[in-house]
Amino acid sequence: MPIPTPPSSPPAPGPQAGRFVLEHRVLPGEEAAASELLARLCGLSRSAVKDAMVKGAVWLRRPGTPGGERRLRRATTELKPGDHITLCHDPAILGVVPPDATLLEDRGDYTVWLKPAGLLAQGTRFGDHASLLRQAEKAGGRPRPVFPVHRLDREVTGIMVVAHTPAAARRLAATLQAEDTEKTYRAEVRGDLAARHGTIGRIDLPLDGRTALTEYRVERYDRARDASVVQIRIRTGRTHQIRRHLAALGHPVLGDPRYGRGNADPRGLQLVAAGLTFRCPLRGDRMAFATD
Repeated sequence: MPIPTPPSSPPAPGPQAGRFVLEHRVLPGEEAAASELLARLCGLSRSAVKDAMVKGAVWLRRPGTPGGERRLRRATTELKPGDHITLCHDPAILGVVPPDATLLEDRGDYTVWLKPAGLLAQGTRFGDHASLLRQAEKAGGRPRPVFPVHRLDREVTGIMVVAHTPAAARRLAATLQAEDTEKTYRAEVRGDLAARHGTIGRIDLPLDGRTALTEYRVERYDRARDASVVQIRIRTGRTHQIRRHLAALGHPVLGDPRYGRGNADPRGLQLVAAGLTFRCPLRGDRMAFATD
């Protein structure tokens, strides 16, 4: 029997719809598989809905279920009256083919990865298939829980840690903020940084009303390209700290689409989280990882 669309349902976006968000509370008489009901409500094909579900664009909140809202991936999940289901649809996001991250070490409670540029650290409401967390969740042939510990911008290549238990996530988050943890970055910036500001320097310009400290050392200057290769350590973790500090100094990171002028680069953002050294909070040994 066809499932009626109640008057309270949102208008159907249609099969050629672009970005939209559909929210619906399941009514008595609408019990059905999630993909079937969503397809009827939004006008997309069931295969398109299933694809969105697999890629993490569908959310379910079931009354009385611990944990609140969660991503719903199983197309055959039977919806019940009172369920609140949300489809966050964006063809541009769902169509992304993500690059693969490289597993550097698996310690059970956490894993260490080399995240390539173009891969999100974690997903959004519109999907998580193009994220490191989702790749870490599926690694090893069996799904396991994932918890973010820190993040890198999508455009940045670099080393990231993913926790697989809540306890590991809490302890690793504290560890990565500890004074003996070393985070090193490498960037190519526009201009001769050493000539203007010295081979070694500190940038302590406050960001967003908070203290921020970036230390740098110039490795070399390429006169033909008018670009400097710089090794960087940050002592604070403000949003886009390195990119904002270097742009404020007049030497923006090459390929940065957001900060600086005259620094376009066809290779993309030339910033790498190149090294991470920390003491394992679970076993006490010193861990060191580098991109090369």
